[in-house]
Amino acid sequence: MNKVSTPIDVRYQETDQMGVVYHANYLVWFEIGRTKYIEELGFNYSDMEKNNVVSPVTDAQVSFKKPIRYGEEAIVETWLAKYDGIRTEYGYNIKDSDGAIAVSGTTQHVIVKKDNFRPLSLRKAFPDWHQSYIQQIEGE
Repeated sequence: MNKVSTPIDVRYQETDQMGVVYHANYLVWFEIGRTKYIEELGFNYSDMEKNNVVSPVTDAQVSFKKPIRYGEEAIVETWLAKYDGIRTEYGYNIKDSDGAIAVSGTTQHVIVKKDNFRPLSLRKAFPDWHQSYIQQIEGE
């Protein structure tokens, strides 16, 4: 399974009054990692949107293990955890500057028509994307 690592410089605005990254910002970092993962496969969301298709989050899970503070460098590790042609689940580990896992989680996505949110099959709408995900899941 291919993992993509994306460095993040923790910005002051991302921290809370306790001096640690505010918990909701990890979902933003998940998106940054997911976008980089997709780009590494040769795809991007803007091409999907040109076809009037978007990919909303249908589920998110986040586990907080240790804080990350302003000034630290974090790494978002992203991989394709599950894929069935309809639903895609991405896995994430956010590591601190020592390489320890600070946050882990998953997000699940589908693709829908932008104007009416009717679900679509990635397999039918974007066969190249589908084939690439199958190869990622099968470890090819």
